[in-house]
Amino acid sequence: MKNNLSKIRTERGISQEQLAKKLNVSQKTISSWEIGRTNPKPHQMQHIEDFFKIPKEKIFFAAFNYKYELNTNGTK
Repeated sequence: MKNNLSKIRTERGISQEQLAKKLNVSQKTISSWEIGRTNPKPHQMQHIEDFFKIPKEKIFFAAFNYKYELNTNGTK
């Protein structure tokens, strides 16, 4: 699954290690999520959403991101 986690994390100046500590997972797990090798569990997605204050759909679901961006711009 292609996601925006790496982009959002680096834009906020947060290292993989810092995010891993916050989420109580390993740095390797964060890396695996970012490259799409594995996906976070739903409760982990919720923690990420809460941490970044960005809807998890915008972070993790590329197909939904397109629809989300269109809806927030006032179009279909």
